[in-house]
Amino acid sequence: MGRDDSAGKGTNKQSLPQTPKNQKIAPNKMKEEIAKEFDALHQLAKKPKNNAAKRNRKQSKEE
Repeated sequence: MGRDDSAGKGTNKQSLPQTPKNQKIAPNKMKEEIAKEFDALHQLAKKPKNNAAKRNRKQSKEE
């Protein structure tokens, strides 16, 4: 309770948000979905973070 002694709370605190049916993943497809996400993260990690990394690679190849 706050200073005004009101006992009411917000309506969103009583219920959890629901996932739409078109966004739900079947339990038997869960491993496949996680594997795809890890693969995407792995591909992102392989990419150079900025142009400086590209320049360093070019310089080392020229030497």
